[in-house]
Amino acid sequence: KPAWLDALYAEKFFVGCPYHETAKKNEKNVCCLDCCISLCPHCVPSHRYHRLLQVRRYVYHEVIRLEDLQKLIDCSNVQAYTINSAKVVFIKKRPQNRQFKGAGNYCTSCDRSLQEPFIHCSLGCKVEFVMKRYRDITPFIKPCHTLTLGPDYIIPQDLHADDNMAAYETPRSTVVDGDDSMSWSSTSSELGDAATTTHVVRKKRTGFCFCAKSANSYKAVSEDPDDISNCINRRKGIPQRSPLC
Repeated sequence: KPAWLDALYAEKFFVGCPYHETAKKNEKNVCCLDCCISLCPHCVPSHRYHRLLQVRRYVYHEVIRLEDLQKLIDCSNVQAYTINSAKVVFIKKRPQNRQFKGAGNYCTSCDRSLQEPFIHCSLGCKVEFVMKRYRDITPFIKPCHTLTLGPDYIIPQDLHADDNMAAYETPRSTVVDGDDSMSWSSTSSELGDAATTTHVVRKKRTGFCFCAKSANSYKAVSEDPDDISNCINRRKGIPQRSPLC
């Protein structure tokens, strides 16, 4: 038997990945056929050039899409089940506790009731049947050099954050002409000086005003009695109302 076929039975799927314990969505749901190990979505980028087979889960059992499995091995006489508009095949056999035989076909390994004309309920049952009968499963293996994951397989976005950061980075501008940079700095300094010498006067309703000048001239203005008297608003007299008729 090929090594990847034994890996489907020996490897554990839908368990936490020990290399990405703190990461989200770290369940192993991919089998690398070249390395014969199970992978989580965070491990997939490191095996992007290998043959990858996605393992799905249905009623607490591992299944594989029939379309993907047929590229690797002959799946004839194996009963497929329709899940989410896609046909899947169980990997391991599912023995029943109670054996009830009536009319119809039954699995060659676990005696599970099947629909006609199927005689194997899972991939493992067919492999066991072929090995007992022919002692070799090589004629049923198909040559497959490339196998990629389907478009519905989602890889966490944070894996490629560092790769895409350079594409969205704002390019830095460089100064070509030195004279232009000097003129820009002198202009900016002039604007800064003008901003510091501007007098802003804001009046308040309390009758006092705040005279804002530069930091150097603030003390002189506060000590000048004329400037302070100019900033004080006289209180208005009491308005006289017309007598009531």
